Amino acid sequence: MNATLDVEAMRARLRTRVIARRFIYRERTGSTMDDAREAALAGAAAGTAILAEEQSAGRGTHGRGWVSPPGQNIYCTIVLRPTAQKARRLSMVTPVAIATAVEQMLGLFPRIKWPNDLRLSGKKFAGILIETEWSGSRPLYALVGVGINVNFDPAAYEAAIAQPATSLALERGRPIQREPLLAATFSAFERAYEGAESDALFDGWRARLETLGRSIAVNTSTGALEGVAEAVGEDGSLLVRRADGVLVPLSAAEVMAAPGDVAESLRS
Repeated sequence: MNATLDVEAMRARLRTRVIARRFIYRERTGSTMDDAREAALAGAAAGTAILAEEQSAGRGTHGRGWVSPPGQNIYCTIVLRPTAQKARRLSMVTPVAIATAVEQMLGLFPRIKWPNDLRLSGKKFAGILIETEWSGSRPLYALVGVGINVNFDPAAYEAAIAQPATSLALERGRPIQREPLLAATFSAFERAYEGAESDALFDGWRARLETLGRSIAVNTSTGALEGVAEAVGEDGSLLVRRADGVLVPLSAAEVMAAPGDVAESLRS
């Protein structure tokens, strides 16, 4: 399926008070993250969402590119004006919202690979990029970028994709309408964001994590780390038990891509 998003059909399904009530649609852009930053600096209201059919310079974590063919997937960034507490929970809010929308709309049950990937059948179908601008201890704005593989076949882009990938259409066995899925994602995001500081949000995020209990090896800002992913903290950190018995807290910001390597820096 390769078609232009029906913006009015998406809006008709939207059940939010704030998120995506200002919706900016672009056929092509460099990066919705860059567009959203410009909008935030210009005073865009919280909840402003920018979606593009195609990105020429889409990006994921650690400076990796994000394959963004036109008319098939969802490439969107939301501008937020969060409190410090909510800003620190966005890495939980966002994957829970996407997983919830996919569960409700398609009957699929995504798992979360810490810190920011959503997977089905052990393959990535969605990625999240969160960037927050701080003034001291106060966030000025946050940008939540989401890329969801909806209708494209990753096999055609295998050389450019860093890890095994899939799409919702491949997993469901049929083309997926983007409009209801996008509206459901915005609605689920608003609900999760409003409850960002709740135990329910943390429990829902932790329950979907597939990383817990597995051996991992990561590159961090202080060197290589190997051990077993034993638990997670309420701040989103991963608690890794090294072979020497020491429990090391690991934040998403500390995970780094290997030099010259586009492969995943976190494996399980």
